This record gives sequence, structure tokens and C-alpha cells, in this order.
Amino acid sequence: MEKNILIIEDDKDIREGVKILLEGEGYSVEEASNGADGLKKLTSHTNLVILDIMMPGISGLKTCEEIRKISYVPILFLTAKSKESDKLIGFMAGADDYLIKPFSYTELFARVRSLLRRHQVYDREILQIQKEEWIEIHQIRINSSKNIVFQQGNEIQLTEIEYKILLLLIQYPTKIFSLQNLYESIWEEPFISTSANTIMVHIRNLRTKIEENPQKPKIIQTVWGKGYRLG
Repeated sequence: MEKNILIIEDDKDIREGVKILLEGEGYSVEEASNGADGLKKLTSHTNLVILDIMMPGISGLKTCEEIRKISYVPILFLTAKSKESDKLIGFMAGADDYLIKPFSYTELFARVRSLLRRHQVYDREILQIQKEEWIEIHQIRINSSKNIVFQQGNEIQLTEIEYKILLLLIQYPTKIFSLQNLYESIWEEPFISTSANTIMVHIRNLRTKIEENPQKPKIIQTVWGKGYRLG
């Protein structure tokens, strides 16, 4: 099935260059030169968003936050900022991955393929004919095959990464997951030292959505010196 990618980038040369290369790999590509236009062009058929952080008007961070209000689509940030704090801000806004400018197209392809591989397309029109498997614990009801999660009867929106982390912890409620366990299970890539901050940001975002008091988490607990486990 053809994958649809939306590029939101104000630099015309970068935008068109990326489009040509992705189309050469068989992807269908839609372009937007700013955040407002990108939000209009985002549809339920969009499989991936490549989003520049530094844009006039609506910033990439704000655009990402707006996308997250309506969609679980994977978001790959393009950024000229390489500080770890800048990357963490991007993850907190809801990004799934980032790529620092200037980047090689080989690395771009690798990130795109990785995100698309992890992403599952959820079509609510065919939910009735799909096999649904639910797990319930701590007043959380999570579908084990689709990113659908309820807490105390209310549906909560998680990014794909947040969903995968929560599902993994719930499926193995007695296991303590080290940072390396989590990263290599979720991202399906080798763990490196900087990956630790990536995981912690996603855990923090997840806690704000499911914990009654994120500062004193009861559902996702930290086992100091070892990792995380389900409370």
C-alpha cells in the first residue's frame, strides 16, 4: 500500500529536494510551506509528517501540538538545533523522532522507514471486523493491537510511542524494564547513551496523561538504578 507523507517546511529547496527523493522511493508526498497550510493538508490518510521546527507564523512546535490534538500520525522533526534540551522540547511537543540539519538523505530514508515500520494505520470504519483484544489494569483499558486506550471509561490520546511503552509495561506487569530494554523494544534500534533522555521524556509525557499525580506516579513506577515497571 502506498504511504502518504506530508512535508511541512518553509525552505523551498529542502522541501522540494526531499519530495523528489521520497517520490523516487515510491512514496506519495504532499507539500506545505508553513504550519497553517500543513494543518489543512493533514488527513486521515497521512502516514507520516516531516516537520521543520523553525518556521515563520505557526512554529513547528505549535504545529506539532495542534496535530497531536487530532492525530496519532508519526512526526519527524527537522531542526537546525542540536542541543539536547532542544530535542527534549520537541519530544515534549509530541514528536516521534528528529533529524538535525544538515542531514544526509541516507539518514532521512532510514528515519522515514523506521517510523513507517513502527506506525500502524488505524481505520475506525473497520474496527467491527477486526479482532479486538483488551487488557484492563489500574482502571486503564488498552487495546493490544490498536492505539485505543481508555482510563476510567474516558478515551485518552497517546502518541504511538507512548502507546507502545504503556502496552509493553502492561503486558509484562512484573518485569522491570531498563532504559536499554525499553528503547530497543520500542524503537527497534541499538541503544546509545543519548537514548536515555528520549525515553525519559516519553515516560514523563505518558505520566501526565495517565497518572492522577504525575509527580508521584502510581501506575508507571521508577525503580531507581534499574528502570521502570508497572505499579
